Amino acid sequence: MNLAGMIDHTILKPDCTIEDIKTLCEEAITFGFPAVCVPPYFVREAVRLLKDSPVKVATVIGFPYGYSATPAKVEEIKRAIDEGVDELDGVVNICSVKEGKWNFVKNDIESMMLATHSRGKTLKVIIETGLHTQEDILKLCNICGDLKVDYVKTSTGVNAEGASVEIVRFLRENLPSDIKIKASGGIRTIEQAKALIEAGAARIGTSAGVKIVGALSSGAQ
Repeated sequence: MNLAGMIDHTILKPDCTIEDIKTLCEEAITFGFPAVCVPPYFVREAVRLLKDSPVKVATVIGFPYGYSATPAKVEEIKRAIDEGVDELDGVVNICSVKEGKWNFVKNDIESMMLATHSRGKTLKVIIETGLHTQEDILKLCNICGDLKVDYVKTSTGVNAEGASVEIVRFLRENLPSDIKIKASGGIRTIEQAKALIEAGAARIGTSAGVKIVGALSSGAQ
């Protein structure tokens, strides 16, 4: 298993600095992570730092609560793509799910997807599983399946519970096989990462990527 090749090396702290971004990018190159995930504010700088490397740049949209107006999310996506981003992690409108406004939910996700796919980029839909019932998560899986998004992501890592083996298994069982799963939120150990991948995750979002890969190289099983 090429574990490093499945990690989105992430920093989304509200007080992160350009020095943090430089370190993140350097570590991604050193350890062979496929992507870094940075705040929208730092996309341009991350793209510059990684321009001569294979590492992709991802950012977040409507983060972390998802209740930004849909047109605002679309503009965030357009701006990030103009600045060179490769992958967009967009948060579903949590309030609209709670209200059962499923047409709104679908339009919100579809609008993000069209803005992303029209420019040939990748969309990861964050459904914040820790805040929703199993029934609502199933409905979200059905919407994402119908729309053919690229990834469904478990959580922002900010709200409620993060990734778990159980939720990744549930997503895998209820999404089309061509939609990938990104597990994110609270992943700190190699044991967690491996268990989530075995449950069906294709990508791991974590700020502990260096620690995890270091444990792998030191012989942890």
